[in-house]
Amino acid sequence: MKIEVNNAVFSLPYHVALEEGYFADEGIDVELIPAGSGRNRDKEVPSEPILDHKKVKSYGWHEGIEKGEYSMYRACEWGQIRRTQDSNEGAQVISKRAAVATQALVVCDDSSYNIPSDLKGVTVGVNMHAGSHYVTLALLEGYLSQSEIQPGHVGGPKQRLKFLEDGKIGAAALMEPWITVAVKRGHKIICEAFYEGAEVGVPSLDPKGYAGVDRAIRTAVDRINVNITPYLKFMAQEVPPEFAQISDEDFYLGRFRYVYPRPYTPEEYERIYDWMVARDLLSPESRFESIVDSRLTA
Repeated sequence: MKIEVNNAVFSLPYHVALEEGYFADEGIDVELIPAGSGRNRDKEVPSEPILDHKKVKSYGWHEGIEKGEYSMYRACEWGQIRRTQDSNEGAQVISKRAAVATQALVVCDDSSYNIPSDLKGVTVGVNMHAGSHYVTLALLEGYLSQSEIQPGHVGGPKQRLKFLEDGKIGAAALMEPWITVAVKRGHKIICEAFYEGAEVGVPSLDPKGYAGVDRAIRTAVDRINVNITPYLKFMAQEVPPEFAQISDEDFYLGRFRYVYPRPYTPEEYERIYDWMVARDLLSPESRFESIVDSRLTA
């Protein structure tokens, strides 16, 4: 099975399962495909943040599933719902992912912004139709009206941090290891939130193969929760040395939460559906039955 892995914080159980032989124990030959299909994010950065989400394709870094490059991948649940709606290959949400991630809104160390309401009208660097985009909206809506919140598409977390330091945006939404990088570089966290994600699979995904992957991931989650330290290397490796030298001691381990994958319920979907439709992020026609494939987790 070919499975996409994006940022290590989201796909850590897959790296652990491969390294520790848990896929092999299940009799599954798994190949982990790096997100982006060889693309260079540094060459795809806009000159200025894109403020209209309709001008940014929802697939972004995960278009490989539409090209048959892999059969499964994971990302934030809002983004997975939107990408499923936009899929031309019938890919659907199949379960919640194992990673419960966090995004932090970060500003430069010398910024006058200190609380979420200070970000009124301030461009926050995000990756549109990804966790950084949706978490930014959800976080700031507790303090500001929708019209006062201004996400701007930049690209990946490294690119967002660079835009912040170059003064092109006033704040950036970052996940690990880039929260740790930002703190080490002296920047300030304004607010932070945990959020769930979802697995997406193609219609041809083999149920027995998926069941084996699920068991391997659960074993990996148990291993991570006993001691995550040996696997922090997967996150540290994502940071170019010119940004920071990250050691295990630099990470705040409370930011890392991994749970067993589980079915996506209609009740959970309806809550997210209502939120996305109200913000013109999803078509009203995208009901649970067209987005979620429950056959693998039933």
